[in-house]
Amino acid sequence: MTNLVKLYKGKEPVVKSFDIWEKFGYKEHSKLKRVINSNKSAFEEHGFLPLERQKPIKGSDGGRPDESYLLNESQFTLLVMLIKNTHESIELKQRIVKEFFRMRKTLANLASTRSSEEWQHVRKDGKAVYLQKADVIKKFVDYATAQGSKSANMYYSNLAQMENKALFLIEQKYPNVREVLNIKQLMQVATADQIVEKALGDGMEQKLHYKDIYQLAKDRVIQFSEILGKSMVIEMLETPRLNQDV
Repeated sequence: MTNLVKLYKGKEPVVKSFDIWEKFGYKEHSKLKRVINSNKSAFEEHGFLPLERQKPIKGSDGGRPDESYLLNESQFTLLVMLIKNTHESIELKQRIVKEFFRMRKTLANLASTRSSEEWQHVRKDGKAVYLQKADVIKKFVDYATAQGSKSANMYYSNLAQMENKALFLIEQKYPNVREVLNIKQLMQVATADQIVEKALGDGMEQKLHYKDIYQLAKDRVIQFSEILGKSMVIEMLETPRLNQDV
């Protein structure tokens, strides 16, 4: 079951109004938003009340994009006080309360882990490994461009996304996924970086086509992942216009 509580800008746990309106007994999302809008000043006393543009549901006719409120824990508690109880809504409220608790505990554990010397040492070593891989990717980009690729620069992000997809269970986009990995995951992704670096080097040495070289790197990372098994990364809401740092 996908968690309804996710992270906003990598910091604050929130729940989307769009994800809860139906089970709260409303026939339209706009009717739940009306409750919030009618008491907006009260909600804003509990923190910033951001809006997120909601993409049309897959398979629908589209139409005007909806906007969803992102409610923090205090704002959700206020909302619970303002709406009626039904058997279904009580179950949902209990679920979300438990998710907020788990997320707070996860963030506390993450903060503790990131402050440890061991995590910082592993993260620093991982950055060094990544930079070595980036040097090889640069050579690969030139290699692919010489073979006719029109978008070879995309391999920087494509290779990173490929590694993340192979190694981790991720349901949301991250400003920088490596900043929320635990020590074990950091070590795994550093090994994947080395695997990619080696595969790119082997492929270019063998003068393979650039698409075949990418596939070689992907196959090797997937083989590595199949040995380890995928692990879950905490969920986080997408934060547009942020750079993907190392």
